[in-house]
Amino acid sequence: MKRPHFLILLAIATFSGIFFSACDKNDKNNSEDKAKVQLMLTDAPAVYDAVYVDIREVLLHSEVDGWVSVPLENPGIYNLLEFSNGLDVLLGDVYISPGMLSQMRLVLGSENSVVVDGVTYPLTTPSGSTSGLKLNMNSQLEAGLFYRFWLDFDAARSIHVTGNGNYMLKPVIRMYSEASGGAITGNVFPAEAAPIVTVFNATDTLAAFPAANGHFLISGIPEGIYTVTFSSRITPLPVLEVVVLNVAVVKGETTVMANVTLLPL
Repeated sequence: MKRPHFLILLAIATFSGIFFSACDKNDKNNSEDKAKVQLMLTDAPAVYDAVYVDIREVLLHSEVDGWVSVPLENPGIYNLLEFSNGLDVLLGDVYISPGMLSQMRLVLGSENSVVVDGVTYPLTTPSGSTSGLKLNMNSQLEAGLFYRFWLDFDAARSIHVTGNGNYMLKPVIRMYSEASGGAITGNVFPAEAAPIVTVFNATDTLAAFPAANGHFLISGIPEGIYTVTFSSRITPLPVLEVVVLNVAVVKGETTVMANVTLLPL
């Protein structure tokens, strides 16, 4: 049976709906007539030693304020692989007037690179990308609310090897919020099996590489019923694949799965 393609949002994808995590009553800098928007960076799994992206600017477009630059906590180079499996980092936050938040623009610098088998290769970007990667958001903001969005930078699908052996960066980003879906978490052993956890149904597929202690967390999963598989990244497979059917994901909740131990073939 052919599995569905991975759930990804490209620059042309639309991110619809009103998403908020909490009303921040205690923020002294909060303005009652504006909404606070916070951006977090996280990463889908990839089999590289490191993936460095040079984030220089993030802008949001509001129907009221126009293009607004988000003050970045640390503009510069981020290793995406440090923010996988539920880990993230704050990019920055900004106050926006209530109304439609239509687009985000992510501007990368030139210091992008990938490390493969201990060797560092520069990541070139397509011509014309200096103006930034645009993502449609189409989210309605309300005054006094706090909105948190995650930029899930899919390193594995963003890096392409060209015919002459060079590496090119074509960013693939999935956006989600605490209110836009649910999560699945659990533990899989042993670490020596190099486990991979895959969550899929007829339309969506997501994956995670568990941490060294076996823990995994997959967030931003659309509500629905899923199949969860536990396998290995090693070829040929050294373990028996474990398949769990009918795993429910509920918006705003985390589904905790029983521990899984992968047995050798």
